[in-house]
Amino acid sequence: MDDNLEQSQYDEPTESDKELTEWVVSHTDKWRDYRDQNYLSDWQEYERIFRGQWAAEDSTRSSERSRIISPATQQAIETRHAEIMEAIFGQGEWFDIEDDLKDVNGTALDVEQIKAQLMEDFNRDKIKKAVDQIELMAEIYGTGIGEIAVKTEKEYAPATQAIPGVQGQAAIGVTEKDRISVKLVPVNPKNFLVDPNATSLDDAMGCAIEKFVSVHKIVEGMEKGIYRKVDLGIDAPDDDLEVTEEVVNYQDGRVRMLTYYGLVPREYLEQLENEEEVADLFPEDSLADDYCELVEAIIVIANGGKLLKAEANPYMMKDRPVMLYQDDTVPGRVWGRGTAEKAYNMQKAIDGSLRMDSDARALTAVPMMAMDATRLPRGAKFEVKPGKAFLTNGDPNQIMMPLRFGTPDNSSVMASQNYERLLLQATGTVDSAGMPSAAPRDAGAGGMSMAMAGIIKKYKRTLTNFQEDFLIPFINKAAWRYMQFDPERYPSADVKFMPTATLGILAREFEQQQFIALLQTLGPDTPVLPLILKGILGNSSLSNRNELIAALDKMSQPNPEQQQQAQMQQQAAMAKLQADLALLQAQTQKTSAEAQQTMVETQLMPEELRVKVVQAAATNLDQDADFAKRMKLADLMLKEKDIDSNERISMMQMQAKTKAT
Repeated sequence: MDDNLEQSQYDEPTESDKELTEWVVSHTDKWRDYRDQNYLSDWQEYERIFRGQWAAEDSTRSSERSRIISPATQQAIETRHAEIMEAIFGQGEWFDIEDDLKDVNGTALDVEQIKAQLMEDFNRDKIKKAVDQIELMAEIYGTGIGEIAVKTEKEYAPATQAIPGVQGQAAIGVTEKDRISVKLVPVNPKNFLVDPNATSLDDAMGCAIEKFVSVHKIVEGMEKGIYRKVDLGIDAPDDDLEVTEEVVNYQDGRVRMLTYYGLVPREYLEQLENEEEVADLFPEDSLADDYCELVEAIIVIANGGKLLKAEANPYMMKDRPVMLYQDDTVPGRVWGRGTAEKAYNMQKAIDGSLRMDSDARALTAVPMMAMDATRLPRGAKFEVKPGKAFLTNGDPNQIMMPLRFGTPDNSSVMASQNYERLLLQATGTVDSAGMPSAAPRDAGAGGMSMAMAGIIKKYKRTLTNFQEDFLIPFINKAAWRYMQFDPERYPSADVKFMPTATLGILAREFEQQQFIALLQTLGPDTPVLPLILKGILGNSSLSNRNELIAALDKMSQPNPEQQQQAQMQQQAAMAKLQADLALLQAQTQKTSAEAQQTMVETQLMPEELRVKVVQAAATNLDQDADFAKRMKLADLMLKEKDIDSNERISMMQMQAKTKAT
């Protein structure tokens, strides 16, 4: 313990403190045993594979001498990690806010201001860097875990201040003010404990984070009144609790701290007036008696038995400051499945093939000799060196003979390449040589599109888990912390946060190809050209993407003067068309009237001719023979005129129809 704290200043633990400590430690010990028995050894091997570290327990056979480790799993983890991070932060703004407040008094909430403040505070507290570490651990171990820590930090800024009594001079210095900082602390799964009966943090009885902390931070917390002043003592080292495996772990100046977030019996935190009534609800020795009247609390225990802090949940929403998500969902359990677990079997096969080939090449490359030991000089030491001379008792050709094992077989190398292809299929990643998929490599653009679509869907599954289980809960909890501890900058309001991360670089490149193919198909004269160009710019990673989109929108908007001129021209063209149509209609009506008049005249001509014929036939009625001839001739003339008039009527009707059309 530090000398700053005197023995007389230590707080003696009460019986309730001891019972509370025992209750929390007993539960967390059981949770730790379950986790270590099922997951710890696998997690440690996944970490060694990712870091390229060899261990004796990782050997694939007893005669193995090579320690080579293939980088296939490393590449798969880094590829998926980079793709997810690009999908989250690649578009700049990685979350949005929707006003979910019912404005009863008519006051509108400035959500844009809250969004800008959150973005600024997140950048200052390096949230992106913390998310990067959490997502990387999710790819390795299968589960990403983060803890929210609220601190009051001193903020310094350069400033000048006028000197009293001295005109024209100012003192240069700094201004100091307090700032509420909401940090995201990455948590390694090896440092995290959770109720094994739960399927998520919300329905778990509790969770705990245990890690080694520098002793000066504990002492600082005691001096500030955050922790109780207790005699810490010394705790035994624990290599399994280390964040990363090292050859020798540093043990001095550290305190093992267990922070528990979850439910505890109320009677351990405060003495209730109705304590006897609560105890009478269940028999004293029953299991239910230990779990009645549970309240949400935060318990901090040092070195396995020293209670540093015990209080009810101080946050206004009574939420736990921990988020957890699965990289790949495993139904029915909290712990997820990561890229290292997916690639494990193929990684072991690749390492075994490469080590076998390396051992075989070592036997053929290093000179080996078979010798007659009875004919060598006493005390002779055989070494292969350039210019080395060997003493023998007789002919060296009969005493020494090189021992050869032949040439190594390349089948193991080919097998390792096939295993690597299977590994990339299992993890859904793309290597530098091409894209592994069930579709043939010579299937053309269609086969590559099918393979790319399958890979993108796998990435979206992970992205959905991250957004639903980690990103949105973190932003909500961070906003609640700011509203509670910094109400001047963050007014309390009911807002709804939405993630904007949708596509990674791989998916965006795939969509870019689709946009370009669509543009080539439709041509440059298509009316949807601005929309296609806007989609291409929206998916790009250009630094001036927003400026280009704004310029494109401005180009798409017509010039008011040009728009007015075009409107006037359109009106003039419409008026001319209407005048031409009216003229055509008048001409058609005139032609139709003339045709009707001609038809009437034509119909009247046979009657007039008939009258004239009758009059002519009636002349000289005395001559009967001559009269009969005239009547016959008149009848023939009438029939001829009738035929001519019918032909004229048909022709006039056809001409009228032609002019009308």
